[in-house]
Amino acid sequence: MEKLLDLISRQVSEAFAAAGYDPAYGRVTVSNRPDLCEYQCNGCLSAAKVYHCAPMVIAQAVAEKLDRGNFDLVEAVKPGFLNLNISGAFLQSYLEAMRTAPDFGVEKTGLGKTVVVDYGGPNVAKPLHIGHLRSAIIGESMKRLYSFFGYHAIGDVHLGDWGLQMGLIIAGLREKEPDLPYFDPDFTGDYPAEAPFTLSELEEIYPAASARKKVDPEFGERAHQATFELQQGRRGYRALWRYIMNVSLADIRRIYDQLDVHFESWLGESDADPFIPAMLERLKASGCAVESEGALVFPVAEPGDKKEMPPCILVKSDGAVLYDTTELATMVQRMQDFAPDKILYLADKRQSLHFEQVFRAARKSGIVKPETELEFLGFGTMNGPDGKPFKTRDGGVMRLERLIADIMAFVGKKVEENRIVAPEDAPATTKIIAMAALKYGDLSNQPTKDYVFDMDRFAAFEGNTGPYLLYTTVRVKSILSKFGAWEDLPIRAPASPAQKDLMRVLARFCPALEGALSASCPSVLCAYLYDLAGAVNHFYHETRILDQEDKGLQAGSIALIGLAKRVLEQGMDLLGFTAPEKM
Repeated sequence: MEKLLDLISRQVSEAFAAAGYDPAYGRVTVSNRPDLCEYQCNGCLSAAKVYHCAPMVIAQAVAEKLDRGNFDLVEAVKPGFLNLNISGAFLQSYLEAMRTAPDFGVEKTGLGKTVVVDYGGPNVAKPLHIGHLRSAIIGESMKRLYSFFGYHAIGDVHLGDWGLQMGLIIAGLREKEPDLPYFDPDFTGDYPAEAPFTLSELEEIYPAASARKKVDPEFGERAHQATFELQQGRRGYRALWRYIMNVSLADIRRIYDQLDVHFESWLGESDADPFIPAMLERLKASGCAVESEGALVFPVAEPGDKKEMPPCILVKSDGAVLYDTTELATMVQRMQDFAPDKILYLADKRQSLHFEQVFRAARKSGIVKPETELEFLGFGTMNGPDGKPFKTRDGGVMRLERLIADIMAFVGKKVEENRIVAPEDAPATTKIIAMAALKYGDLSNQPTKDYVFDMDRFAAFEGNTGPYLLYTTVRVKSILSKFGAWEDLPIRAPASPAQKDLMRVLARFCPALEGALSASCPSVLCAYLYDLAGAVNHFYHETRILDQEDKGLQAGSIALIGLAKRVLEQGMDLLGFTAPEKM
């Protein structure tokens, strides 16, 4: 479905052509002076330089050629602007088409295309912490946006399950229980079905081993050796690795489920490991990978680089493979399994150099096709009131589960004190409001920017917050419920300025979605939904909808807020949260 602004621009361009001027000058924008007009065209000023004619002469000539049936105002003003207000009939026709079209008329630009969204990135055997929040929330929203535009969108959690943390756990467990059969290289029997540790014990073993590595070089070397032997296939270590995976993954899934974040692919670094040997042989045979001081590296620097671009280190001198190697092997696997048209990576913005190196290596080596798009979306940090990365009171990194519990308790108290719903509905409603507060509080910021986590502000029912969107949606639901059947009512011409303003905001939905997708920026959608909620509330306060005596006017109002409800619900779903029935 063509965007409203494009429709208006096309009509103005045709008027330019009819007046004898290049139609390219007919581009229309939303007015920067809404007190004067709704839309404006500044093309006459540029055309005047080419046609050696006064801008006002061109503006007046174009104005005379415009179809006045589609505009309530067509005005040429000095020094050569065209001021425009569209007609209510034109707006009515557009919104009725939007109301009846599948998915509001959004053009499915992704049909036939596949995108892999790499987000989450948890390390197995470590509890999820607040550093995983932004990747999960932003990644889930981007995946939903891609799906809405018709892409086959695959969310890949990309587990960190093959690195040094595994060797640290194995070395730490060996110190604690050296007689376990996993450490006996001559053991040939069956290993127990149950893991030799619980989740809580596992979460104690890793940090203790990690801390010891920093002060005990010999222990650190044993951990590195255990990692190497695990990756080489040592039987007992592989058994321990499977226990670690089973115990840890169940907890990781549980916490992501609390956030309503879901992955289509639960692959990790270990799944890419089998692709590494053949990949390295190809890179060496093609001359992409070269020996350097006993290591195997992939130079990716290019002429014209303004800063140093280090090579990708593929294999260390001791034979160990590194993060760059696994990343490239994961691309090999994804191209084989999914043949994606695009891979979008989400990670802390401080990893930008790593991804630049890997992207260059993937393209130079032909691991990805030339037409395959690779994008890194680096996000900023969530900070505390002091402007520094958010910490617990004792200075540690807060577990994600604790953060979720804290905001649930905070919102639950507000729900109870304000009697927002009946006691029996409070737990479910609290969860919905808390998720809206948490997710919108994050997503309303540009992904690349740091932001301050402010629970009071995020959970407020007024202002630019998730709960404000919920409150607006629930208010509309209540009106529609009292009215009765509304789904088939057609959109009518606006009967008031507030109604027309709401209609114009609704017409911006598709462009907002396109902007959020193209910029990889869900905050664009957040800003739109906040504007829409404001327009809905303004219309509500200006119009006694249920008390309107004119049934035609009432039906028009109901149809309009019904469309607004659908748009709000769709937008919130793309952000990853929903509205309750009552609030």
